[in-house]
Amino acid sequence: MPDMLVKLYDLPDYNNLILELESQGMCISRAMAPDKFLILPWVEKHSTLSAKGEVDVCFSRTPISLFVASRKSEILGYACYNTTQLDFFGPTKVLESEQKQGIGKALLFKCLQALRNEGYGYAIIGGVGPKGFYEKTFNAIEIPDSTPGVYKDFIRGKK
Repeated sequence: MPDMLVKLYDLPDYNNLILELESQGMCISRAMAPDKFLILPWVEKHSTLSAKGEVDVCFSRTPISLFVASRKSEILGYACYNTTQLDFFGPTKVLESEQKQGIGKALLFKCLQALRNEGYGYAIIGGVGPKGFYEKTFNAIEIPDSTPGVYKDFIRGKK
């Protein structure tokens, strides 16, 4: 799966989407340290073991590099940045039952905004699955010859 590049200085504005989600009782917020032991088991259950490792790294960053979508105390999804590599977005996951509402887009937007606010001009979306979503939503472009990219030395990726 290739990596993609996003111009952070030219992000579309999705603040209205976040307000709309909030009006429906959802919250998109930066994770806090006390959330760690609620979030990690959720990620392990709904994502992958490697994603759990990356999410764990988020809690060692200042600020914490993880945004969470929730409804009351129920986790609906998450998105990370600056995990395996600095200036990278991912991993991310939204419950299948909650997809198609804009939650993933809102989480991605918050992460890209955070990267921009931390001084980056561009962000890399690592190991993209649905390229069309990123192309359409944030004008991302594929980085040629980026598979397997920084993940080439991943222990489980070795043959």
